[in-house]
Amino acid sequence: MSSARVDYIAPWWTYWLHNFPHINLRFQPTDNHFQPEDENYQQSLIFLGCVAAAGLGLNLLCLAIYLSCLCCCRKEEEEESKKPNSCCVTWSAVTAGLITCVAVGVGFYGNSETNDGVYQLTYSLYNANHTLGGVDSLVTGTMGNMKSGLHQHLARLDEIFATRGDYVQTLQFMQQMADNVIKQLLGLPDWEEAKVDLASVADQMASVEYYRWLTYLLLLILDLIICLLACLGLAKQSRWLLTTMMVFGVLTLVLSWTSLGADLATAVGTSDFCVSPDKYIMSQTKGVIGADIVHYYLYCNQTLSNPFQQPLTIFQRSLTTMQIQIQGMLQFAVPLFPTAERDLLGIQHLLNSSEASLHQLTALLDCRGLNKDYLDAMVGVCYDGVEGVLYLCLFSVLAACAFTVMLCAIPRAWRQIACRDQEYDDIDEEDPFNPRARRLGSQNPNHANMHSFCSYSSSMGSQNSLHPPGPAVSNAPVSEYMNQTALFGGNPRYENVPLIGRGSPPPSYSPTMRATYLSMTEEQSRHFGSDFQA
Repeated sequence: MSSARVDYIAPWWTYWLHNFPHINLRFQPTDNHFQPEDENYQQSLIFLGCVAAAGLGLNLLCLAIYLSCLCCCRKEEEEESKKPNSCCVTWSAVTAGLITCVAVGVGFYGNSETNDGVYQLTYSLYNANHTLGGVDSLVTGTMGNMKSGLHQHLARLDEIFATRGDYVQTLQFMQQMADNVIKQLLGLPDWEEAKVDLASVADQMASVEYYRWLTYLLLLILDLIICLLACLGLAKQSRWLLTTMMVFGVLTLVLSWTSLGADLATAVGTSDFCVSPDKYIMSQTKGVIGADIVHYYLYCNQTLSNPFQQPLTIFQRSLTTMQIQIQGMLQFAVPLFPTAERDLLGIQHLLNSSEASLHQLTALLDCRGLNKDYLDAMVGVCYDGVEGVLYLCLFSVLAACAFTVMLCAIPRAWRQIACRDQEYDDIDEEDPFNPRARRLGSQNPNHANMHSFCSYSSSMGSQNSLHPPGPAVSNAPVSEYMNQTALFGGNPRYENVPLIGRGSPPPSYSPTMRATYLSMTEEQSRHFGSDFQA
C-alpha cells in the first residue's frame, strides 16, 4: 500500500478481473479497455449481470425439481427411516446457519472496505477540487488587481507626472509589465471546468455510495433474521413460520443473485479502469487541459519539467521590475510631486500582494499535491474498493448456497411435522390407552360410553364411576376378581389387584385381552343391572 502511494501499481486482482471475457449481448468479443461511453463495452458489463441471472434461473430450476421429487416420490415412513431423515434435516439446518453466519461476516467486511475505498476517492476528489479552486481564485484575483487597481493608480500618476516625460515613460513601462503579467496568467489552463466536474462527480459518488452501503446493510440484517427465524421454526416445529421463512428465503435468494451480478459487473468495470487509469484520464481531459500538464500531474517525476515554470518566472521578473521602478519613483519623484506618494504606495502594496499570490500559486501548481490526491484516489478505488466488492461477491455466493440448503431442508421438515401430526390424529379416541382420550375425559367428565380398565366397580358403564370408590362400596364381588384371574391365564396376578378402582391402565394388556375384557365387562354390567332391579 505504501509503495502504491509513491508509484501507482495496480493490484493483481484487478488484472485477474480485467482478463474476464468481455462479450456483448450479440455474443461478440469486445475490447476490455475502460470505455464507459461505448455501447459494446456497456453491453459486455450487462452480459456479466445476465450470467448471474442465468445462475439464478438454474438455481430455481434445481430447487423446483427437488421439491417436485419430494412431493411426488412419497415413500412410506417407517420407524427406521424417520431418525436418519430427522438427522439430515438437523444437519442441513446447522450447515445453512453456519454458512449464513460466515456470509454475513464476509458481507459486513466487504461493505466496510468498499465504503472506505469510495470515501477515500471522494475525499481525494474534494482535495483536488479545493486545489484547483485555489489556483483559479489566485489567478482571477491577481488579474483583477492588475487590470483595475494598477490601471487606476497609473492613470492618476500619469496626470500628476504630465510635465515630466521621463516619469511618464516609466509609467508606460510599468503598464507594459502589468499587461505581460496578465498575458502569462491567461496562458495558464482554465481550471474552472475541471473544478466543477470534480465537485459534481464527488457529490454523485458520495450520494450513490450512501444508498449502496445502506442497502447492503439492510440485506445483511435481513439474511441474518431469516436464518434465525428459520432455525426457530425448525426447533419449535412451527409449520406457518417455516412456510413464511421459505417465501422470504426465495426472495433473499433472488436478491443474492441480483447483488452478485451487480457486484461482478462493477468489479470488472472498475478493474478495467484501474489497470490503465492514465489513458482514460488523458482521453477525458483532451481539449480542456494540455497533455503535457496532465502527464506532469499523473507521474510527477523529477525528470519532468514543470510546464508552468516559464510563465511563473516571467511573472516573478515582471513583479520585481515593477517594484524596482516604484522604489525609484518613491525616492526621486515624491519630493517633487508629494501628491503622487499615495498612488505610488498603493501600487507598491498591490505588487506585494501579487508577489504573495505568486508564491501561493507556485505551491499549488506543484505536481506533488495533485499527484498525492490522484494516488490516494487510485488506492481507495483499486485496492480497498475493488477488494470490498470482491468480498461482497463472495457474500452473495455464500448467501445463495446457504438459502438453497435452507430451502431444501424446510419442505422436508414441514413434511415430517405433517406426518407426525397425522399419525397423532389417527389414534382412536375411544382407546383407553390414548393419553389424549384421558385428557379429554378429564376436561369433559360427561363424556359417556367410554369403556376403560380403570374401574371394576361400575355397574352402569358410565364415566362417573372413574372416581375411586368410597369405603362403603369397596367390597367388590369376589367372582369379578376371579373372572379376571381366569381371563389372564387362570393364575392370580398380584399386579392386577391395585389396578381395581385406580385411574391408570395395566401396563401389560394386549389388544386381544382388551377386546375380551370389554365384552366380559358389558355382560357383567347387564347381569348386575338385572340383579339390582330384582
